[in-house]
Amino acid sequence: MWTGDTVRAVDTPDWFVWVALGIIVVQLLGLAPVTRRMRDPDPAVRSKGLLDLLETLGCLLLFGGLLLSVAVAEPLVWLTPAGFVLMAAAYVVKGVRLLRTHRPAAHPENTP
Repeated sequence: MWTGDTVRAVDTPDWFVWVALGIIVVQLLGLAPVTRRMRDPDPAVRSKGLLDLLETLGCLLLFGGLLLSVAVAEPLVWLTPAGFVLMAAAYVVKGVRLLRTHRPAAHPENTP
């Protein structure tokens, strides 16, 4: 029987906040080698560095949005899907590049 009481939100456990903060710190530390790769003179290394930067920024947005929406303000939840989209785009481009590098070349001298 419904009595008209309001439903209270469940409190966020402290361990979740600490785990999310730990992941964010690790991702921030991971930005140092990525920025070094971005300054490399080789265009292929810079391109991989750019994809790694997109992936890292996506992860930061994902976990930062999740943490901020749970612990601080719920309207910041839009950061989470934005981070997911950035990460997914980086993984798609990395996957396409990986498939293109492993595809055998169709040269006339290789065909019987």
